[in-house]
Amino acid sequence: MIALSLAEIAGITGGQSHDIPDSGLQVTGPVVIDSREVKPGSLFAAFAGEKVDGHDYAERAVAAGAAAVLATRPVGVPAVVVDDVTEALGALARAVVERLGTKVVALTGSAGKTSTKDLIAQLLQHKAPTVWTPGSLNNEIGLPLTALRATAETEHLVLEMGARGIGHIRYLTGLTPPHIGLVLNVGTAHIGEFGGREQIAEAKGEMVEALPSADAGGVAVLNADDPLVRAMTSRTKARVLLFGEAADADVRAENVRLTESGQPAFILHTPTGCNDVTMRLYGEHHVSNALAAAAVAHELGMSVDEIATALSEAGTLSRWRMEVTERPDGVTVVNDAYNANPESMRAALRALAAMGQGRRTWAVLGQMAELGDDSLAEHDAVGRLAVRLNVSKLVAVGGREASWLQLGAYNEGSWGEESVHVSDAQAAVDLLRSELRPGDVVLVKASRSVGLERVAQALLDHRAEGEVAGR
Repeated sequence: MIALSLAEIAGITGGQSHDIPDSGLQVTGPVVIDSREVKPGSLFAAFAGEKVDGHDYAERAVAAGAAAVLATRPVGVPAVVVDDVTEALGALARAVVERLGTKVVALTGSAGKTSTKDLIAQLLQHKAPTVWTPGSLNNEIGLPLTALRATAETEHLVLEMGARGIGHIRYLTGLTPPHIGLVLNVGTAHIGEFGGREQIAEAKGEMVEALPSADAGGVAVLNADDPLVRAMTSRTKARVLLFGEAADADVRAENVRLTESGQPAFILHTPTGCNDVTMRLYGEHHVSNALAAAAVAHELGMSVDEIATALSEAGTLSRWRMEVTERPDGVTVVNDAYNANPESMRAALRALAAMGQGRRTWAVLGQMAELGDDSLAEHDAVGRLAVRLNVSKLVAVGGREASWLQLGAYNEGSWGEESVHVSDAQAAVDLLRSELRPGDVVLVKASRSVGLERVAQALLDHRAEGEVAGR
């Protein structure tokens, strides 16, 4: 974060100074919300949660080196007291980004946001200092925390933006107005909260509405292969750049294929030329993510050769997203347990099928949350797809939704021991430990709330029988 005096912070946030001996005292370190992450000169933002109140840790944060606390009440140590800490963080982020003049790249979509953000970050790092959203901290707290990590040297700020309703993207883009806005897709993630794909499209399209005009340098990067995203062209004043496999896409892929190990390869076409790409990531769904990242990199001045090289070298920056690990006995564990929706579940199953050529494959799947009235049909469809892709064994983990996965597989033609429904993660681990053979490939995937990363970790840790780490 750029250095700001506590007097400046109070002015930006509309806060009041309390217990501050010197108003010229500066915040020179990062803004943090966990007192254990305090570094000298930090600003500790105290949030009152359901179980833990950050205000109770204010004294500890200052003792650890924090310059002050951002709080909603006096805490007995140097503090800027505001009405709402979330709104204050947003105001700080907006002021810092305006002061720096950093080029802001913002992206949203129903699936693939974090993977694409990680790709963009790795590409732009080849060109200039870049700050990006860690993991999936893409809400009204995570986004300001990321923006406040920018310094005078930061040229690119890459921000993932999530939404759970109309107006959320509009709010986030108001905090950090983007120069380049990217919409990946409109799928069924959180459809139960939104009420339908049209409502999701309405919310995601707020991204392109927030962009400056083409004359002012605004660029909307849109998925040519998704009709609901392509239609957002009419909602923006910015110049539009299309990516995808469509013939009219400005940045497109040709000759898309998977290597024997399940890694995507293709010919990348940009307005300045073409080059071959073979990715280190797994699954054909990463082609669309790569094209989106390539479009942003092209817009920011990278050549097609630079882009192709960077895409071929890029790895996974965020955990539990198609993390592929091979055990000493040859069992391959694919940990994709961070989250799940119908689109990402289908992509992961196809990647498993590609990786498992000539090997036994296991799909350990759990609930896809927040699907509303579509939940039964979507879980049934995923179970059926596992059979169509000839996955050797489906292990459905959990309650009602998991039973729908197993039922879909059964109705598609899986019976006997080809699909099984187990009660919880421990039961899945017990089954896998007893039946896995060297060379098998295991995919683990579910919504974050299910916690199936414990299954993947148990398989890799070689823990004693019956031991699965709690969440």
